[in-house]
Formats: sequence, structure tokens, C-alpha cells
Amino acid sequence: MYRPKTARDRLILPLDVPTVDEARAVIDTLGDSVTFYKIGMQLQFAGGLAFAEELAKSGKQVFLDVKLLDIDNTIAKAVENVCRMGMTFMTLHAYPKAMRAAVVARGNNGLGLLGVTVLTSMDQPDLAEAGYATDVADLVAKRAVQAREAGMSGIVCSPLEASAMRKLVGDDMVLVTPGIRPRGADVGDQKRIMTPTDAIRAGSDYLVVGRPVLAADNPRLAADRIVEEIEQALA
Repeated sequence: MYRPKTARDRLILPLDVPTVDEARAVIDTLGDSVTFYKIGMQLQFAGGLAFAEELAKSGKQVFLDVKLLDIDNTIAKAVENVCRMGMTFMTLHAYPKAMRAAVVARGNNGLGLLGVTVLTSMDQPDLAEAGYATDVADLVAKRAVQAREAGMSGIVCSPLEASAMRKLVGDDMVLVTPGIRPRGADVGDQKRIMTPTDAIRAGSDYLVVGRPVLAADNPRLAADRIVEEIEQALA
């Protein structure tokens, strides 16, 4: 039930802007070029939660990127509230207890629960510094399996891991991949990246693309070109 219906639905644009007014301006600029928006922490702390509900009621799909991690009861109560907001997806860190609590709390609601495996801004030295004795690929795989076993709707992973994760979790779970950069685009703080074409061919269902669209001279044209690239990759 979480599969994208069209190539355009596969593009998720993060509204990484300081205010709701700026988010509205982005949406007005993009028009029908983008149907799916991600609201992350920056906007959440500037009135973004109410705006997320408003956006969903207007007919857009909304990905609430909250990356929850807490005790079971707190996770459950948070998920129960998000279920009332009309979101398409929400995230939590892919820790087994947290994921199990979220799945139980969701019940029969249509909210898609995504487990964040390893942030795409992290590489091997970053994991080591954080105290993990495993490598990135092994940790992503372990958390993907745990997400599948917990009954999650999908995972968030680097596009570099999409092919391996697709084989690991099968076709029932969606793969949402940030770290997407069209050829020639600025990499920014992402370390594990891939082009839209390669990500789709690797098995990604949804591509999160921010700066290459938001920072473009013509954001609408930039979004349309990414959708065209997705369509070509699917052909």
C-alpha cells in the first residue's frame, strides 16, 4: 500500500527552510511539479507540525521526519498522535524495541513507519567515533532485518545500500533513500550518495532530493528534470 503510484510521487522534497512562510513560498513556486514533501526538525520547531497537517489536508503527501527514539510508552503515544495527522510516512531510529512499540501503536492506521538505519551523513570513521564496532554495511543490514521483523513499512538507507537491502527485505517494504544528487550537483554534507537513475535501478522506491531543487535557479524545472530521469530509469 506504500508503493508510489507515479514517477512524480517518487520524488520527496524536504522543506528544509527556517519558517512556514518560506515553506509555503517553495510549494507555490513548485506547483504541481512536486506532490510529496518531507518536513524535518528545522521546520517542525517553527510551526511545521500544524503546517504538515494543513499540507496533508490540501492533498499533498507528507513525510514527517521526526526520527523518534525513546522509551516504549513515549514512542507509542507519539505514534498514536501522528496517526491522527494524516501523514503518509514518519521515521524513527531503527532500534528493535522502538520499532515494535511503534507498530503496535499504529494498529490498523495507514501511517507508513520508516526505520532510519544509518544516516547518510555518516561513514565508517563516524560510526567508530560513535562507539560502533561494526561497519556501515553490516549495521544497515542488521537494522533492516530488525525493521522487517518488527513489521515496519520500510527503511531509510543510503542509495548505495538499496540493492543489497532490496534483496534482504524483499518487495513488501519500501526503500526511501536520501543522499540523491544529480550529476554535477553539490554533494554538501552527504557522504554516501548516488544519482537518481542509479538509485531507482538499485531498488529505491522514493528519492529524497533537497538542495539540487531548492538551490536551483529554476526549482520547478530542476524537479521536473529529476522526475524525467526517474521515468527513464523505470522504463
